[in-house]
This record gives sequence, C-alpha cells and structure tokens, in this order.
Amino acid sequence: MLAQKGAACMQQVKQLTSIKPPGAVAAIVRAGGPAVQASARIPDYLHETYWWAYVHPNAVRLFERQWLVNLILWGNFARLRDAALDALGERLEGSTLQVACVYGDFTPRLAARVPQDAALDVVDVLPVQLANLRRKLGDETRVGLMNRDAANLGVPAAAYDRAVLFFLLHEMPEDVRRRTLAEALRAVKPGGRIVIVDYHLPHAAHPLKPLMSWILRRFEPFAMDLWRRDVSHWMPGIPAGAIAKRTTFGGLYQQLVIEVPQA
Repeated sequence: MLAQKGAACMQQVKQLTSIKPPGAVAAIVRAGGPAVQASARIPDYLHETYWWAYVHPNAVRLFERQWLVNLILWGNFARLRDAALDALGERLEGSTLQVACVYGDFTPRLAARVPQDAALDVVDVLPVQLANLRRKLGDETRVGLMNRDAANLGVPAAAYDRAVLFFLLHEMPEDVRRRTLAEALRAVKPGGRIVIVDYHLPHAAHPLKPLMSWILRRFEPFAMDLWRRDVSHWMPGIPAGAIAKRTTFGGLYQQLVIEVPQA
C-alpha cells in the first residue's frame, strides 16, 4: 500500500514538473490565528527550481502528508525530528527561531515544548507555506509567523536563544546558504544553540547511494553541495570545537549542534 501511494505521488510530481512555473503566488494568509508580519520577495531560485515542491498551492496539497514526508526520508522522519527537538531541549524557555516551514508535524511538536511564557517564531519567504503552517497550528498562540527571507531575516542581533534549520540548506544555492547560516548565527545570542538537520554524503557501500544521487540531481540540484562539502565550509570563523556533528542512516543524514561562540 505504501509503495502504491509513493508511486501515485511520484506521478503527481511528474505532472507538476511538466507544466510551466506560475508567477509570484499572492499572500494568502488571512486574519485570525498567529499573525504574519512583513512581506518578503520570493527569490528567483525558488520560482525556477522549487516552485513544484513549495511555491505552487498544488504542491502544498500534495506534499503535506505525514506518511509522504516520512517516505521521502526513507522512514526516518520521526527519528530525525525527535533528535533535532531533543538537541534543542525538552523545555524551550525564552525565544526560539525556526528558519523555514517544514512539511509534516515538525512545528507542532516543536511548539509543544514551548512554555506559555516563551515564544517560537517561524520565518518563511513563501506566504503559501506560512498559511499551510497556520492551518496545522490551529489556535496555537505561542507561535509567531513571519514572512521573511532566511538570508535576510530582518531581526535584531542576538534576538533568540536558539534556532533550528530542518532540511533547508540543501535547497539553497551556495551564496544563499552562506548568508542564511550567517543570519542564523547573528540572530542567536552568544552561548545559544543552532541545530541543523540535512542530507550528507552516505557511506560508499550504502545501497541507496546511486538512487539518492539520481533523485537529488534530478529534483534537488543544490543538495549535492552537502555531499561534497561539510556545512562548516559555509560558516567560516566558527571554531571546530563549537560544532558537534553526527550522521545517521548510513551517513545519508546529518545533525549539527552549534554552540554560538561568545563575543
């Protein structure tokens, strides 16, 4: 049954990628629930490369399925999600930043760790993604949604105690990835923590390596950067001792925990 669902979804992906990309999607987040602040221009690379996965409203309807995001990660979604949340902390006092929306239940699970007197802000450059997240959050009042570019957050320096980037970096061109990491480091207080989960070069004998190479080259053209270089390459100046890295599932995925250096 799962294989049949996956095949059906792949057919829908092919249909989405075979038609012309739409123009800019108008903001569709409406009044009520968490407020959406400001307005950001959607980068060209998202329109050109990822409109079928994130920008087009039909993409949201297709990919916002828990079983599907788990299938895309070869059954590892819950494991990767929980490891990221545990790295952030069981009880998230103060202020937390999530950079970019995530399909599935990542943000509701994250919000559940935020006390009533604390705050969680989620930024995304796509209004359609923020609207989708707001539907998932329901009446949740601890979460603020902001229409911002990850590479230009527009928030004060040292505004947050921690930040998380969950499968975001592989979707960015190198210059955007570098600026996004710099912005995350700027936004988190010295002594705070940044948690990153993303793809990684799998072991040479990994049975899925040839297939994943084809999938990433075909659908995620910037992702191969993370097979070629360590994430620290895009964070010059961060001491190696400030980064704790571990890989899972035969090296295909990585988690980084970065302790932001004191000034």
